[in-house]
Amino acid sequence: MLFVVFLMGCSSVQVKYDYDKAVNFSTYRSYNYMPDMQSGLSQLDENRLLRILDSTLQVRGYRLAEEPEFLINIMSQEYHTAPKSSVGLGIGGGGRNVGGGISVGVPVGGSNTQRSIQFDLVDAERDALVWQALAESGYNNNSSPNLREHNLSAIVKKVFSKFPPKTD
Repeated sequence: MLFVVFLMGCSSVQVKYDYDKAVNFSTYRSYNYMPDMQSGLSQLDENRLLRILDSTLQVRGYRLAEEPEFLINIMSQEYHTAPKSSVGLGIGGGGRNVGGGISVGVPVGGSNTQRSIQFDLVDAERDALVWQALAESGYNNNSSPNLREHNLSAIVKKVFSKFPPKTD
């Protein structure tokens, strides 16, 4: 059970969003990618990501166009984090018995490899950033192609679950 929780924690995707509240996102119907995009991903992973992103956007009614209303730029980087450990102190009692304890979390393995992928949506006519999402998740460089595609799909699903943004 703990192993499953550990795996779920490592593979979870955290996303931070920002957008221009003055933009009417319902006017956007077509997209394309920045011509000089340098994603920071391997060519194979970039192709996987673009294929997943195209499918996701097209299911939502957006179309890939030569003269789009918004452009997508993708930037990615890998980084390493130190393993997490913790020290806990507890005292408890019940009736006449009092007990205490100390627990120490021992890090297992080396540092964790993480990947951040930033998605910028730029209004093509105004050349202005209108929406941005930064996704962070665990990453294993030795993953199989199927697992890589699954992980990228989970990232795109979570990132674009809040696009277009619901304005207040």
